[in-house]
Amino acid sequence: MEWRGEGTVIGRRAHGEHAVLLDVLSAEAGRIAGIVPGGAGRRKAAMLQPGHQVDAVWRARLEDQLGTFSIEPGRARPGLLADAAALDGMNATAALLRFALPERDPHPKLAEASERLWDLMDAGADWAEDYVRWEMLLLDEMGFGLDLRRCAVTGATEGLCYVSPSSGRAVTAAAAGDYAPRLLRLPQMLGGPQSNDDLAHALLLTGHFLHHWLAEAHVSRPLPAARQRLAARLTRR
Repeated sequence: MEWRGEGTVIGRRAHGEHAVLLDVLSAEAGRIAGIVPGGAGRRKAAMLQPGHQVDAVWRARLEDQLGTFSIEPGRARPGLLADAAALDGMNATAALLRFALPERDPHPKLAEASERLWDLMDAGADWAEDYVRWEMLLLDEMGFGLDLRRCAVTGATEGLCYVSPSSGRAVTAAAAGDYAPRLLRLPQMLGGPQSNDDLAHALLLTGHFLHHWLAEAHVSRPLPAARQRLAARLTRR
């Protein structure tokens, strides 16, 4: 079994005394895990930082084996280490990808969106709204997409203000009625009304479904703590 291609490091941890266990995300192969012999050494450690792109060769004797990596450096993203928010953003996205994606299950649209988001983080751009949309895409790619196009009750496409926490479908203010306090706010960036705390409501919305639909119902493990740290940082900002 062999794979060759480009990818981005989304996780590394020690494996024995000198090796590391590496997770790489690629558009054509999905998340690939393997051992990098000597990866704990100073020369290799610098290119195995999360967010760095690498040229990789993965080999295993059998399909269900862990396999080993041969790694060559690609494009670094030094901006991810220079800014605390960007570092938290990289850690959160990488942790969610490792959490949600099975090995060698390609999701090219998600991989491409991840690369664009990491480029924004690396460049020091304002990427908070892009991150919310990335979480929406992650839910969609995992089979838990939200339907925010029309009201679940009336079918209306105008005046959408809320989202049902059980169905993930949008609801108008008129249709919500007395049930409005039980619903999630639909943020302006996703088609809702103007709000002064739009980002906080957006992160509450995606966080609710990441927790209840992905973590509890699908993965059966708590969401990575890195996601909560990022949400707290972005809402404080």
